[in-house]
Amino acid sequence: MNAAIRYPAVAGAFYPADSKELESAVKACLPRDAPQPTEGRGRLFALMLPHAGYVYCGRVIGETLAAAFGTSGTTPPSRYIVLCPNHTGQGHPLGVWPNGAWLTPLGPTAVDKDLTLALTRGVFEEDTRCHLREHSIEVLLPFVQVLTRNKAKIAAVCVGARDPGTLRAAGLELAAVLKTANVNNPAEICLLVSSDMNHYDDEQTTLKKDDIALERALSCDPDGLLAVVAKHGITMCGAAPLAVALYAARALGAPSAGLVKHTTSAAASGDVSRTVGYAGMQFFL
Repeated sequence: MNAAIRYPAVAGAFYPADSKELESAVKACLPRDAPQPTEGRGRLFALMLPHAGYVYCGRVIGETLAAAFGTSGTTPPSRYIVLCPNHTGQGHPLGVWPNGAWLTPLGPTAVDKDLTLALTRGVFEEDTRCHLREHSIEVLLPFVQVLTRNKAKIAAVCVGARDPGTLRAAGLELAAVLKTANVNNPAEICLLVSSDMNHYDDEQTTLKKDDIALERALSCDPDGLLAVVAKHGITMCGAAPLAVALYAARALGAPSAGLVKHTTSAAASGDVSRTVGYAGMQFFL
């Protein structure tokens, strides 16, 4: 099979297209006084990170990553399974980029062949269509590249499914893959869930809806998360991929979670009439 190269779709829009400007933008989003990685909560299993333009959510991404890994002196994981929503409606509902690499202005990030192969033996399937114009993994990659000095590998999963039964089956399959892959070094692999919170309500409503969803996420309750998102009309675009990660976490142990930062687009735009929520979370096993 020929290598599948995924080229940037939103460089110059969501983040700088120039490599030096992009590296500077990423580093500017990482706090200068980085906290020590969280201790006493168990092993870091996953992070939830937003995926809007850096001017809106870059600090949430940076502070959440810094809380997990620090910005210096700590070696972050080298392998990532990145779960994102499907904004385009294209391709397979549980599509995995098959091979090759993902390009950003900072260079290529290699696809993790072993994790990708392990994932595409059941409900997940190899697919490029769902990823081609989907920005929600691409926006996170420059941060991963800077923190790992371009040494990371990824398995990229686009979650377009909405049915709780399908998402539960995907989570159980993901847990089985992780159980096998993590035998030698569980800390080597980290899940990244790409999600913004509620969209386009006024700030007070967005914060209220976000809090409802975040309460279920902090309880590591995927069924409850999907239920409240549907009941309250919470337009959290990554609720489905987060549910997959939480189903996997519950299959692997007794997960816990912590909220690192929560804000809205109004912090950057000043417009409180039409906002998007952004949250950074950590999940532990």
